[in-house]
Amino acid sequence: MHTHPHPFCCFVPPHVLDELAKSADPSVRDPAIETIKLASRARTARHMRSLMPGMAAIPSPTRSKDRLVYNMNQRTFPLPGELVRREADGPVRDDAINEAYDYAGVTYDFYYDVFGRNSLDGNGMSLISSVHYGRRTNNAFFDGEQMLYGDGDDRLFIRFTKALDVVAHELTHGVVQYTSNLVYEDQPGALNESFADVMSACVKQWFNKQTVAQADWLLGDAIMGPVVVDRAKSLRSFKAEKAYVNVPEFGGDDPQPKHMRDFVHTEEDNGGVHINSGIPNHAFYLVAMRLGGNSWEKAGPIWYKTLQALTSMSDFQATADMSHQIAVADYGSDSEEAKAVRDGWSGVGIDVRMA
Repeated sequence: MHTHPHPFCCFVPPHVLDELAKSADPSVRDPAIETIKLASRARTARHMRSLMPGMAAIPSPTRSKDRLVYNMNQRTFPLPGELVRREADGPVRDDAINEAYDYAGVTYDFYYDVFGRNSLDGNGMSLISSVHYGRRTNNAFFDGEQMLYGDGDDRLFIRFTKALDVVAHELTHGVVQYTSNLVYEDQPGALNESFADVMSACVKQWFNKQTVAQADWLLGDAIMGPVVVDRAKSLRSFKAEKAYVNVPEFGGDDPQPKHMRDFVHTEEDNGGVHINSGIPNHAFYLVAMRLGGNSWEKAGPIWYKTLQALTSMSDFQATADMSHQIAVADYGSDSEEAKAVRDGWSGVGIDVRMA
């Protein structure tokens, strides 16, 4: 077990970037190599910041919604860049700036309106975003303090601010950091990724006013570039299906399992945190579909309360058990909600242990 307790959370998984870095096409290979370097450099900064835990949450002057968007102008340092839009400022001519601002606001509003949570730390932390991070950077990151958005290479990926689910996913890593603070390795790390995926799906459905039946349950569909968009509908899918099949640029098929029998044991990606997250993702999908209606009304709150009740080393079994305990506490042991949670986890090969 390799300890990486201070994550540099990113949206595009390492196995995809590693595959792109092998490409014979320099327009694919060079941005991938640069993106991998940026992740390594920023991971070090994240670790240094963790040594001063009180410094990560930059408080809002009003203890309420406070968005600050900076322009890196295709540089990578010094962060955060040039301030280009702050709370209550009107739109500018740059789509990436406006998207980072707007979608940070949607994510804040979701957590506040649905869960009564005031920003990532629960205490009005400012939401800081830096856009145009690096040249053709194929990723979006949460570095423990702020958001960083690449523009993509305009071939495999387009600008990462364009997708609400990308923004909500990365910001949710901040919520995880200030709640259970799941260690970014093995099953706890896969849960860290999964909670970010689950909440981003809820945010997207809430914003689009979609029921669980209307939603596409895809992640990253809005950032697929022109070279792959006809073959890869997204990077991840909550459904039993694969997000993509036979896409050589991404290494072939989507590797995410949806059942414990297919759990991937690997040393890569901190123990497969972006891969095995498919299992709890699918469990949430099964629960939400069984309950019907809107994901943010029952399934989402059960998951959010579960996140708050876990410890930094909680695994899949502990999460299944806790989500069931919360469903029982909120709705009763014989309720449809408790049955849906039991059946959802059973559907991915995890039997809930009764309290």
